[in-house]
Amino acid sequence: MTGTEKPRTKKPETEKPAAHRGWALIALAAAAVLLVPWMVVLAMTLPGSTKVDNWPLAWIGLDVLMAAGCAATALLGLLGDARARLTASATASVAVLDAWFDITTAGTGAPLAEALLCAVAEAALAGACVHLALGKGRGRRRNLGAACPGARQEADGHPSRTRHETLTAPADRQPLAILSSPKDTRRQGS
Repeated sequence: MTGTEKPRTKKPETEKPAAHRGWALIALAAAAVLLVPWMVVLAMTLPGSTKVDNWPLAWIGLDVLMAAGCAATALLGLLGDARARLTASATASVAVLDAWFDITTAGTGAPLAEALLCAVAEAALAGACVHLALGKGRGRRRNLGAACPGARQEADGHPSRTRHETLTAPADRQPLAILSSPKDTRRQGS
């Protein structure tokens, strides 16, 4: 191997066997079909209005979930962690749910107008999260060295890689910790 070639690393086997995925997909399809008659039952039996004892807690809880999702997505994204896609996806779902309940529980007139304005903001948040979840996600990782001093390190002898791009070291070394400080990571690799 010359000094310009990059060593080939084995891809970790993270995929489940096709049979496991197949059963999970069949279970999801069955759930979708079974939910249709359940929705009919709910539509026929639920009252048109009801008193809710913990109304503020329900709404605050939804906003706490949304804030936690935004914070987790931002943190994971800044660290170059691919799990940011998962938190972005979950946060988009929470934002859509919040908008749905804002609109469907609002009264007429000014409360409905306020709910629609909030829904526009939540739709924008959901759109940004979907963009992050489905995007290629390469820009932040490449600029990590400039954005986070000390983020670049020598990983497997290649100073061009960041610790976020190299999640495991060769078999004779310990796995590199994603969230460890640069000092800790250098010690593990020695």
